[in-house]
Amino acid sequence: MISVVVPVLNEERNVPELYRRVRASLESAEVEFEIIYVDDGSTDRTAEILHGLHANDGRVKSVHLTRNFGHQAAISAGLRAASGDAVVVMDGDLQDSPEALPAFIERWRAGYEVVYAIRSRRQASWLKRLAYKIFYRVLGHISQISVPLDSGDFSLMERRVVDVLNAMPERTRFVRGMRSWAGFRQTGIPLDRGERFAGKAKYTYAKLLRLAADGFLALSYRPLQLASLSGAVVSGVALLLAIFLIFLKVVHGIPLQGWTSLMVAVLFLGGVQLISLGILGEYVGRIYDEVRDRPPYVVGQVVGKTRLEPGVPKGVDGG
Repeated sequence: MISVVVPVLNEERNVPELYRRVRASLESAEVEFEIIYVDDGSTDRTAEILHGLHANDGRVKSVHLTRNFGHQAAISAGLRAASGDAVVVMDGDLQDSPEALPAFIERWRAGYEVVYAIRSRRQASWLKRLAYKIFYRVLGHISQISVPLDSGDFSLMERRVVDVLNAMPERTRFVRGMRSWAGFRQTGIPLDRGERFAGKAKYTYAKLLRLAADGFLALSYRPLQLASLSGAVVSGVALLLAIFLIFLKVVHGIPLQGWTSLMVAVLFLGGVQLISLGILGEYVGRIYDEVRDRPPYVVGQVVGKTRLEPGVPKGVDGG
């Protein structure tokens, strides 16, 4: 059986169309399936529509979180709720094409344990396309593991891969990075990422920057190493400058005066120190989150039979 996990936030106009297309795609592939929507604190009619879909088709199930916990937490809730032999993760705005699911299943049946979409083209502004391109290449460069370029959360994972991800206890979730870390036999399928079917994008630039920071910090210690390197470089430049100024004074008798160079040096050095403290603070903040041991999400209601129940899911809170 195939489980399709779809995190949604205020997607009342997209949910019915996504259900129709996912159902048609999987029925054409002649597989058993369930569709698990994870309502990440929607304030529109999304929850009402999900209840109606379940009433008409028992294969449609929904997990309703008590508030908005974030896209990655919602995906994690869906992975814990899914009971399929393979689990598909896709967005609820129809930018991830449901018609690609049979190709994913075919690769899975061929022996691949993870099949992910490679975004060959995006229907987005040039600024967002450029930001994504830079993000994936920087992430691939600094990461301690191999992360496929231009691959998002849209993927199919075999049950044992999902079990590995569910067993990871971290609170700051970066699912596509965790998927790469898990290993297994993986392959990508190039796909065009379409336009949003209806509504507005939920990922603002601020949220995208936060997601990028989560990716950088979750997969690498390189930012800390870069902070140390920048400190060493600044110290080296300062030492060379001091030697040069002493040389000018002693050998050529040139008087040293003026506050401009001093202020520039102080401000530059202060900026480097603050950046280094900020990077260190990001890591310390994540350590603090792990020590508090709070769950990444809380389930308010479950519609249909899933592996999740209302409340804090077992295994997430240390229990």
